[in-house]
Amino acid sequence: MRLLMVLLLSLMMTACGSVDIQDYRDTQPRLVLEQFFQGALTASGVVQDFSGKVVRRFNVSMQASWQGSQLTLDEDFVYDDGEIQKRVWVIDALGEGQYLGRAGDILGAAQGQAVGSALRWQYDMLLAVDGSQYQVSFDDWMFLVNDHTIINRSDINKFGITVAQVTLVIQKTPR
Repeated sequence: MRLLMVLLLSLMMTACGSVDIQDYRDTQPRLVLEQFFQGALTASGVVQDFSGKVVRRFNVSMQASWQGSQLTLDEDFVYDDGEIQKRVWVIDALGEGQYLGRAGDILGAAQGQAVGSALRWQYDMLLAVDGSQYQVSFDDWMFLVNDHTIINRSDINKFGITVAQVTLVIQKTPR
């Protein structure tokens, strides 16, 4: 019974408290992927389980290059347990802050919108965990802190319930 109450409360809190990307309309500095994602970048992050406990730490080396309105973002992940993972995003800038992205483990396309200093990505993914794969949904928010730093916060959802969160700090590599 107690578990049922916790699940119901979680669902109610998720349904009631939704942030809209337009809430960031007047914020600065303005996040423009075409300007930030250029050349070498690095990132560090943590994965927290549903209780908030950090269960993984990781570092990422990224290489970003543009061909016209299309970004290729090549990411190499190294986790604290030694796992190495690669993801290559191909992201199309559609204009007016709209983006569409694809990667090998993304189901369909990621849809994103940048407004002010924020970008919201939403997508479904096949997530590998302990030798199994799970279909999950990401609600991914990026916030431009300054010309060199983005903070990325993601909720990982299964059946509409947040099962994990990822926090990531992305930085431009000094030249």
